[in-house]
Amino acid sequence: MKELIVISGKGGTGKTSIVASFAALASNPVLADCDVDAADLHLVVEPRVRQENPFVGGVKARILPDMCVECGQCRDHCRFDAVIPPDGQNPSFRIDPSACEGCGVCERFCPTEAIVLEDAVNGRWFISDTRFGPMVHAELGIAEENSGKLVSLLRKQARDLAGRQGRNLLLVDGSPGIGCPVIASITGADLALVVTEPTLSGRHDLQRIVELTRHFNVPCAVCINKADINPEMAAQIAAEAAAGSISVLAHIPYDNAVTQAQMAGRSLIEHSDGPASQAIRQLWDHTLAMLNSEDTSANGQ
Repeated sequence: MKELIVISGKGGTGKTSIVASFAALASNPVLADCDVDAADLHLVVEPRVRQENPFVGGVKARILPDMCVECGQCRDHCRFDAVIPPDGQNPSFRIDPSACEGCGVCERFCPTEAIVLEDAVNGRWFISDTRFGPMVHAELGIAEENSGKLVSLLRKQARDLAGRQGRNLLLVDGSPGIGCPVIASITGADLALVVTEPTLSGRHDLQRIVELTRHFNVPCAVCINKADINPEMAAQIAAEAAAGSISVLAHIPYDNAVTQAQMAGRSLIEHSDGPASQAIRQLWDHTLAMLNSEDTSANGQ
């Protein structure tokens, strides 16, 4: 099994549209939406949930009122101001779960052992069926953290699912940026396809994400989306990539059909055979060839 992850240095570059098109072109994939902080692949692939599970990503503190002597040490030591003292409506100390970070300091300093740390459900993860194949995805709770841990869980579940069903490709929609969920998304992948756009910020963020893939020894390649809106910047990005021994696999033109496909809830490949669709088909061929080659070290290492 090969694992291909599609990522971007910033949001809004079109990586999810490319993943959806790749899903339409792949013959036997398992899909994984690891952009858990802003998941939207489901809007295109229309998953039908067949398994739902809670995601326990951490712990939260809880004060046991019968054991609390109201000494206030928990409040004094909590750097997150999560401890709420007694008031007219609540006669004892309590924990604000939205402020608690689960660090355990309050439990450590409580003289009467009146504080316990309990598993916190931060969201849900699913195994679903789509018209392209099975999909593993998640819904992180509002303002919840531990997205990196959730990404690791999704990738493991997707790999296990691919193994059980004998599928030969894991296609991952990764998170934008270079933070914890991105690191959790790319480590151990066979190839990272970085989607960028011909803007100054796109160029800058591409440089950052390429440095990240190099750090974790993950082969990478680049495609420039909406390349014709700024040909000079697209040429500069391509030249810098070549200087770093990074393959630019496609220049995808701007195409109104992309927006129309999104509104129709379909991948661009299903919706149109226009210039962007044809460019993505060529991108898929180049990506698949690189993914299946013995030497995928196209990131300057």
